[in-house]
Parts: sequence; C-alpha cells; structure tokens
Amino acid sequence: MKKLILGIAIISSAFVFGQKDAKDVNAQLQASNKAAMDAYQAKNYAVAAPKFLEVYNLMKTSGQDDKIYMYYAGLSYALANNVDESIKIYTDLINSGYTGVQTQYTAKDVKTGEVTPLNKGIWEGLKNTKSKDYTDFKTEQTKSVEPDLYETLSTLLLNAKKNDEALALIEKGLAKFPDNAKLKEYQGSALYATGNTDKFLTNLKEQLAKNPNDATNWYNLGVLQAKTPATETDAIASFQKAIELAGTNTALLNNSYQNLVYTSLGDDAKAVESINALRKSDPDKATTLIEARKERFNKALPYAEKWHQTNPENMDAITTLREIYVITKNQAKAAEMKAKEAALQAKQPK
Repeated sequence: MKKLILGIAIISSAFVFGQKDAKDVNAQLQASNKAAMDAYQAKNYAVAAPKFLEVYNLMKTSGQDDKIYMYYAGLSYALANNVDESIKIYTDLINSGYTGVQTQYTAKDVKTGEVTPLNKGIWEGLKNTKSKDYTDFKTEQTKSVEPDLYETLSTLLLNAKKNDEALALIEKGLAKFPDNAKLKEYQGSALYATGNTDKFLTNLKEQLAKNPNDATNWYNLGVLQAKTPATETDAIASFQKAIELAGTNTALLNNSYQNLVYTSLGDDAKAVESINALRKSDPDKATTLIEARKERFNKALPYAEKWHQTNPENMDAITTLREIYVITKNQAKAAEMKAKEAALQAKQPK
C-alpha cells in the first residue's frame, strides 16, 4: 500500500472573508482562521482540522458555502490519523461535486514589487480606477483537486480495510479520470484485497504495458504467478525484473529475493513427504525425487545468498541459507550460517 502523502496550501492570515452582517461573526471567523492556520503550520493537525470546519460552518451561516475549508479539514484529519472523520469529509466533498477550482486575483504592489492576492471586489475596484499603486492585474484558475479527492479517499478506505467501498469509489473515479495512474494502481490493490485475483492480474498486466519499469508491479505480478505451479517460471522472471528495477529499494529487493528462494524450492515439505513414502515401495522413484529436490536447492542457492546479502540480519534468510547449504553438501558454509544464527539469537532481548 502506498503511504498517504498530503499537502495543503498556506492560507494567508490576511484572508478577506468579505462583508459580514455582524462584527462579532467576522471577528470569530478571523480568529478561527488564524487558529486553524497556526495549528496546521505547527503540525498540530488534530487541532487544525476542527478549526477549519469551524471556519467553514461560520462562513456557511453567513451565506458563503466555501468548501475549501472542508477540504483543508479533511486533509488535516488524515494527517492526524483520524481516518473516520477524514473519510466522512472526503465522501461528502466527492458527493457534492466539489472540484476546488477557484479564480485567483492578483496584482503587483508598485512599492514592494511583490505580487499580491486580492479580493475580487478590491481587485476590480483597483483595476477599474486605474490605481497607480498596483499594476499587472491578472486572474488565474486554480487546478481541480477532484482527482486528489478520489486518490486520497481511496487510500484512506484501503488503509481502513474497507476494500469493497474502496473498489467502488476507485471505479467511480476511473470513470471520470480513466488515465489516472494512481487510481489504476489503487484499483489493483483493492482487487487483490477483495480476493479478485483474476482481475488484479489483468490490472497488473495493463499497468505494466503502460509502464514496464514499475518494479512494484513486477513484484506483485510475481507473487500472483508463484501461486500456480504452471506459472512458477514466469514468477521467477517477474521477480528478477523487479530486482533489476528496484534500485536502492532494499525492502523490495529483500522481498523479491525471498520469493525467488521460496518459488524455486516449491513445496519442499510435500516433496519430502513424497520421498519418504516411496523409499521402500519404489526406491528408484524416490531417488529421482531426491535428485530433483537437490536441483531445486541448487537453483535457490544464489537467490538465498543475495537475500542474505540484502538483509544480513534477517533470521529467516540465515536459516534458509543454512538449510540450503546442508542439502547442497557445503558443510563449511552451513556451519558459518549456524554461527550467525547463534550470534543473532544472542542479540535478541530475553
């Protein structure tokens, strides 16, 4: 699952709310806005979120339904790990059709030379009167945040294990934004989480056709292929591709090498059971199975060594490598791994 990464535009403390019917309401708006902004800048998201909602509700009471403050509240709740509240706000925003598109009005202050954001009314007044204090009057449409709403809510729902809801939302989002790479990626995660592995496999292949350099998707494809004996060779190729593209992603390298080892070894417990069952009744066939088992261990050996190199203090990697050395008759290396096991166990708290 992708880590949730959010951002928020800094709200100026000089933000103009517009003419209010009552001074006390305006004063409360200004105070709540400042409290929300200060809390956010201090990374106190749990305080910022309800303050942004307070600003939204106060403005709505005065006739201004500016949902940007709901959006800021949703971001802050997410950053505060209050998933339920964040999900609720993002759901309301999407259902309301909110896009976040606004017109920004700016002009250059002649004295300071700085570009200044202005209230629409003030901007129009200054421009129409040809004020000598400001020049370069410009308007600009802000970018829609609607794709971000779908992306973030999808992540929140997946993290909350609400996989069916996530999948429904993602499909709704893809109907509007069919080329959204993040939603396509999250769709794969949702399909896998809901157990729909056939569609997940199709999704992965579609993603890799568009971006063949995505190491994570190659790894995920390998995991699915490794589940079926008929596609184990394909799985090994996919894990190798993931390693080739992983770069410095040690976690992905570790997982890929680990899966290469296990895929190469196959179901070793079942193989040993079959060998033992045939030792007396059909010793020749048992010998054939023993040789096949040794071949699998020889095949897994270089992957196990890479796994250990990638994560030298991983007990599973050390133990697996020791067992492989035993089967492949490398007693010196087996003893070395046994010593590493003991050293690592000694470090563990008792």
